[in-house]
Amino acid sequence: MNVRPVSPDDAAALAAIYNYYVRETVISFETEPLGEGQLRKRIVQTAAEFPYLVCEQDGRVVGYACAHRWKERAAYSQTWESSIYLHHEWRARGLGRALMEALVPLCRAAGCRALIACITAENQASVAFHESLGFRQVSLFPAVGCKFGRLLDVVDLYLPLQ
Repeated sequence: MNVRPVSPDDAAALAAIYNYYVRETVISFETEPLGEGQLRKRIVQTAAEFPYLVCEQDGRVVGYACAHRWKERAAYSQTWESSIYLHHEWRARGLGRALMEALVPLCRAAGCRALIACITAENQASVAFHESLGFRQVSLFPAVGCKFGRLLDVVDLYLPLQ
């Protein structure tokens, strides 16, 4: 396993990973798959300001994690949101932990004071994973998302870094 900084050249691999969650699950609240160009633009914009990592297994990108702006107002500038996605066939193999254990110190070193993980409430595997990393649930927003004709709750988990 190799964890490294993202490259714009990873866009196709990241789109393939992410679009599975867009098309097949309520884990992502996006409803339309992203093209490689759209993902490349997001990578370039996000990686210019925030830590953004990929995980490779045998030379193949099988997951990614990044931090990004949590809210737009300047007073929130030191609170970031984290996102992590693994290829659906590579979950529960320690790759997510490796990504997050690399991402969190980079966020701390860059001046981030807290990370927020915004998770669909029914995604208990992700909630438990984040709690195992020290995040704690600080909110529950009932029925704030709608995907596949279903109303979905969202929870926020919080990890102080300073």
